[in-house]
Amino acid sequence: MASHDQSYKAGQSEGRTREKGEQMKESIKEKGEAAKQKTFETAEAIKDKTTGAAQSTGQKSKESSETAKEKAEEGNERGGGILQQTGEKVKNIAQGASDAVRHNFGMTDADADEQIYPPTRKDTNY
Repeated sequence: MASHDQSYKAGQSEGRTREKGEQMKESIKEKGEAAKQKTFETAEAIKDKTTGAAQSTGQKSKESSETAKEKAEEGNERGGGILQQTGEKVKNIAQGASDAVRHNFGMTDADADEQIYPPTRKDTNY
């Protein structure tokens, strides 16, 4: 049988082994918690950056839309002015053509006719 001294030493060895195991277990647990915390902090930082980038992109998109809208309105105003001028020119040409046709067919009174088409010679006798 093993002596009392050998049993005592075996008990001490077992106690030290358990103590070492507990220390290792606690160390691994602490390292796991530290890794978990670091991962959480990194995820939060990425989330904040992503949110900021999305907001910035949204703001830039809104500003670009506003600029495009303003330019389109300016184009419409300029285009509308050109169309209005063109319409006035066409109207004046049509009025002139109408006056010329009435003149040729003698459908205008003499006063209006002289205002539009003044005589080129004072002497009307040929």
